[in-house]
Amino acid sequence: MRRFNIAVLAAVTLGTALSAVPAHAGDGGPPARGGSSVGEGGRPGLANCTADACHFDVPPGTYDVRVVLGGKTASATSVSGETRRALLPETAAPAGERVTRTFTVNVRTPEGEPTGPDGTPGLDLRIGGSAPALAGIKVTPARHTRQIFLVGDSTVCDQPGDPYSGWGQQLPQYLRKGVSVANYADSGESTVTFLGNPRLWATVRPLIRPGDLVLVQLAHNDKTTDEATYRANLETLVAGVRERGGQPVLVTPIVRRWFNPDGTLNNGTALLVNGLGVDHPAVTRSVAAERDVPLIDLTAKTKALVESLGVEGSKALYLTNEARDNTHTSVRGATAYAGLVRDELVTQHLVPKGKVRVG
Repeated sequence: MRRFNIAVLAAVTLGTALSAVPAHAGDGGPPARGGSSVGEGGRPGLANCTADACHFDVPPGTYDVRVVLGGKTASATSVSGETRRALLPETAAPAGERVTRTFTVNVRTPEGEPTGPDGTPGLDLRIGGSAPALAGIKVTPARHTRQIFLVGDSTVCDQPGDPYSGWGQQLPQYLRKGVSVANYADSGESTVTFLGNPRLWATVRPLIRPGDLVLVQLAHNDKTTDEATYRANLETLVAGVRERGGQPVLVTPIVRRWFNPDGTLNNGTALLVNGLGVDHPAVTRSVAAERDVPLIDLTAKTKALVESLGVEGSKALYLTNEARDNTHTSVRGATAYAGLVRDELVTQHLVPKGKVRVG
């Protein structure tokens, strides 16, 4: 893949012949066709894209991305980036027409989980969808961006490989230009370890700016955390966000898929009551009420969805069939749960409705 450097602006316009090339994320397909087309700013049009991927040599930061979609035939294109983050849902363009979409993306090192590998420097985007057609792309440094920081565990994080996906990995596709997700969730973390690891809370906290949102969902790994400690840890996170001028949002944990014989979820394992009898969702709700913190009751919402789908239907949300895993979500499940979070962000006026994609 050929690359070029940008300091302030990166742009490329691709020929419509790309619409005939299927995109398969990760296969590094053939170079995009289109000859010597030149992108905005006079830069070589095809220098940083192949048929299914683009790379921009940018330093860590936040960037606005503008894509122009469409070709000679009807198309349907999606965009993902970095560590499998969904950035733009599949978007249709009628034959011969162009559709423009924008989004904002966070570029950092490590690019996925904070304790994981560094990943590839710069911004990597994957062009997918059932009939992809990328007609143009422009990347510029974002000037007015509100960050949504995510503090969480493996059910939230940017999972590095299929079939796993955290809901935080799917959330960016629901947000428009001007709002970016900085997902610092990390596999295996509890409230104790997230606060104690210098690569986690000590790294996130200084990055918070006035007006930023910080969503906190930690509970799955607090199996041996007593109630007083769990409560104190949540309060510490809330206070730390507020000291930086940010807006903390407490999120109760997604349910585990463990059913009772009557088709309801188990009150212990499924609803995150640990071996010490600590009811994590209840404590989270209590801290939110006492500290006047917005609450996204994802436990209640995921419980309702899982129970409505039933024992068989809910398997598709988790990795039950693939890995006998009833805690971690599939792409389908993570996408559905990210949609629940999006809805609450809008309902509670935490993110303006105009900054959110509904479909």
